Amino acid sequence: QVQLAESGGGLVQPGGSLRLSCVVFGLNLDSYAIGWFRQAPGKERQGVSCFTAATGGTFYIDSVKGRFTISGDSAKTTVFLEMNRLNTEDTAIYQCAAIPLGGTCTGPGDESYYWGQGTQVTVSS
Repeated sequence: QVQLAESGGGLVQPGGSLRLSCVVFGLNLDSYAIGWFRQAPGKERQGVSCFTAATGGTFYIDSVKGRFTISGDSAKTTVFLEMNRLNTEDTAIYQCAAIPLGGTCTGPGDESYYWGQGTQVTVSS
């Protein structure tokens, strides 16, 4: 059974940092990319960053470049999103998704992906 489990969200002040983790069960990450998506209140879900274990390739949307870093562990079971210099615009529910190779991590994602339940990130003073 495929499961994705996120952790690491929380409340942080502007300028602070958080590290999100996505543990993947039941999938070979050589055949999937892992994407982090977020949905802020009243807004559409958007892809933020992706990691492809098979190639080590990464992707970031412009608004997080230089602040967020995505990486994977050597066992290819967990993908991390290190988020620095957080601002209020980063407040959202963050979900990770397993994306078949050839899929995209931009936009809202696709319901055919495997999704985690999400973790809340709140940036507030």
